[in-house]
Amino acid sequence: MKLHFSSVALVLLSFILSLLDLIVADLNSDTQALLEFASNVPHGTRLNWSDSSSICTSWIGVTCNSNRTRVIGLHLPGIGLTGSIPENSIGKLDALRILSLHSNGLRGNIPSNILSIHSLQVAHLQRNNFSGLIPSSVSPKLIALDISFNSFSGTIPSALQNLRRLTWFYLQNNSISGSIPDFNLPRLKYLNLSYNNLNGSIPISIETFPYTSFVGNSLLCGPPLNHCSLLSPSPAYQPLSPSNTQNQEPTTHRKKFGLAPILALVIGGIAFISLLVLVIIVCCFKGENRKSSGILKGKASSCAGTTEVSKSFGSGVQEAEKNKLFFFEGCSYSFDLEDLLKASAEVLGKGSYGTAYKAVLEEGTTVVVKRLKEVMVGKKEFEQQMEIVGRIGCHSNVMLLRAYFYSKDEKLLVYNYMLGGSLFFLLHGNRGAGRTPLDWDSRVKISLGAAKGIAFIHSQGGPKFTHGNIKSTNVLINQEHEACISDVGLAPVMNTSPTISRANGYRAPEVTDSNKITQKSDVYSFGVLLLEMLTGKAPLMYPGYEDVVDLPRWVRSVVREEWTAEVFDEELLIGQHVEEEMVQMLQIALACVAKVPDMRPKMDEAVRIIEEMKHPELKNRPSFESESNVQTP
Repeated sequence: MKLHFSSVALVLLSFILSLLDLIVADLNSDTQALLEFASNVPHGTRLNWSDSSSICTSWIGVTCNSNRTRVIGLHLPGIGLTGSIPENSIGKLDALRILSLHSNGLRGNIPSNILSIHSLQVAHLQRNNFSGLIPSSVSPKLIALDISFNSFSGTIPSALQNLRRLTWFYLQNNSISGSIPDFNLPRLKYLNLSYNNLNGSIPISIETFPYTSFVGNSLLCGPPLNHCSLLSPSPAYQPLSPSNTQNQEPTTHRKKFGLAPILALVIGGIAFISLLVLVIIVCCFKGENRKSSGILKGKASSCAGTTEVSKSFGSGVQEAEKNKLFFFEGCSYSFDLEDLLKASAEVLGKGSYGTAYKAVLEEGTTVVVKRLKEVMVGKKEFEQQMEIVGRIGCHSNVMLLRAYFYSKDEKLLVYNYMLGGSLFFLLHGNRGAGRTPLDWDSRVKISLGAAKGIAFIHSQGGPKFTHGNIKSTNVLINQEHEACISDVGLAPVMNTSPTISRANGYRAPEVTDSNKITQKSDVYSFGVLLLEMLTGKAPLMYPGYEDVVDLPRWVRSVVREEWTAEVFDEELLIGQHVEEEMVQMLQIALACVAKVPDMRPKMDEAVRIIEEMKHPELKNRPSFESESNVQTP
């Protein structure tokens, strides 16, 4: 029996050793491939690759998988690479997922075995001097291919039609000729074929892309460019002789004064009269509204149009002489409660604590008024809590409470109006054609500002002081993309349900009721906020935004299969070249959403890590100082 056991153990040990040898061999193969690349491609002094250092921890631009057995990313943008890529170098990295060599001086053909690496998902090769044909063999997993601003010639390979995952394809500013293949790619959202030598008609499958995707190809026609018949006359077309032109002039004049222009004049006249009547009706209606005593009456935004908000705030605000609007010290506003109640208002949104209105006073001042619902404390407790909120609002990343109103029936809060809206709208609003994406630097700036705001909140009220409702709709943005945390200090005064709904995708798993919210659960919510910023996916159901996922669970499932570029928001993957920072931010987010609270960092630690990510020179400095960035009234 002992002999049999020893034999089994020996076989098992032999298997483990052979497996380790295989892993080491794979990493050694990657190392030799990169050394071959570095020795044959002239470069600046920034590369520190050598056999004596660890490829996964020390080599600039190299990213390995989580267990450091394979190279999965090569990021060498703008470091002065020149010459041609050797055949037996990058193409041998058969676990590579991201290749970024843009903005260098590389020339010659792209070796055919590079784009055909089966695991390759993102290739940034733009702004080099590559020439020759585009390789016809490409990875079926390719999501993004940018080979713009090179000297490629020949035609677009038909093999690209089979890339079912391809989302970005940038080919502008090359010398590509021939016709455009009939792309029928379900995920293709970003396409640029401009300034080449393409000819023929634009396939129907891509004619919905904008004019800028095709401009600069003089022989190309079809929507969204000029109609093909204007550039390519049919064989039956005969040029008009002078005599023919003279004979056709009367017909032309008759067409100019035909039925269509007359109908246009009639329709235009009717439209003008209708508009005039509508303006008169609106003016009369506004006159009636001014006569009536409205309480923040105004227009509420709606997908179907606008509606009048005619319901007053209730009897509790009618006796202004008994219930005054309380302003915090240093506030420069000069209006009173009466002015506020007469202001026109627009509904900005309805949250768990109440409804927010954009109120425009007669003097032109714009503020945000939040009407709280289900406040559970009396006036004294409410006023004490508002004093705390006013004190916390002295930080530039915390929304400053300017004034409040308390009565038996109504409780109102007055804030500054933030022109930039909320982080939620910047991430999810108007997705699709014509949208201006929120770039990476702005996202990091907003995330860092939110982190600083939450860290300051935690520092002001002791270890038990929390926010309790961190989400992207409560991160408000100014014109400079500075973030402010709103809804601060409201949780203790609200009549929240003891049982927390699990539909709230920002809630930490240990928070089963409102009494169990801690600073570490705030950290979890901030981690979900970071994942939302990185993925572009919403963790909470909102009207009109149905693509809702359990973000921490979804991201972990993708990372578990050796993380992929599909985690990140597609608006971040092209043109910004910040893959390394995105991966670092993903690691920060995953640390914040750790299932065990004690495994999560504190908010001031999260601030420090994010700042060091953007500015490595800040490492080894003193930790976050909460007294910085004090906001003046």
